[in-house]
Amino acid sequence: MMNRALNQGVQAGRNEPVMSDQELNNLFDQPAAQNRNAGPQTAERAMTYDDVMMKTGVLFAILLAGAVVGWFVPVLALPAMLIALVLGLVNAFKKEPSKALIIGYAVFEGVFLGGISAIFEAQFSGIVLQAVLATLCVFGVMLALFKFQGVRFGSKMKKFMLIAVGGYAIFSLINFGIAMFTGTGGARSVPIHFMGMDFPLGVVIGIVATVLAAMTLIMDFQMIEQGVKQRIPEKYSWMCAFSLMVTLVWLYIEILRLISYFRN
Repeated sequence: MMNRALNQGVQAGRNEPVMSDQELNNLFDQPAAQNRNAGPQTAERAMTYDDVMMKTGVLFAILLAGAVVGWFVPVLALPAMLIALVLGLVNAFKKEPSKALIIGYAVFEGVFLGGISAIFEAQFSGIVLQAVLATLCVFGVMLALFKFQGVRFGSKMKKFMLIAVGGYAIFSLINFGIAMFTGTGGARSVPIHFMGMDFPLGVVIGIVATVLAAMTLIMDFQMIEQGVKQRIPEKYSWMCAFSLMVTLVWLYIEILRLISYFRN
């Protein structure tokens, strides 16, 4: 197709009258058509890896500040979680990233994270440190697989991941409602018997969710890489940082809950 276009351009050039040197100079001296009609415009800077890293660091600093509040006032965990859920959904479906909404999500998600961590720590001493270290290890492994082993997801794998993560999100919301009304752990607390062992269904669910969260990190890395290569506007670095933060928080909570089953 490129050769055909070039040939057509050459043929069209043969059929049109030849312009003089003065006419060519006058043509090149004129401003671009879009500048003449729309006025001067400033091109937006393209996103870089440093932009994403900086935004991610800012969001996690805000998240940790909120976590300190939640740690000392665990009663704020539930209302903070509901607000963070709403803000998370709004950010996820917005076409244009909103810095204010993303920062607001980090604040309330941090309060929830600190509160839930304090509750788990009160029941199982040292579990928060274990969960943090495990989360960092999983993050490091997935980053190494992405960077050095070239692990990438194709279109079919991306669709599968979107369906799997969406299905798990719906299950979590329904199970949370059941747990709130029944005062139990919902489907996670259902006991199962396997190979002479009795353990709650939450162990299996936790393992599956942890694997999904870890694989979602690959999707986040790939989204950032493609964004930088395609030179998307710098403002989208907020959305990339938001996505990475959501995945890491999800991974931490699943690991925290999974460890609690084994500690129990």
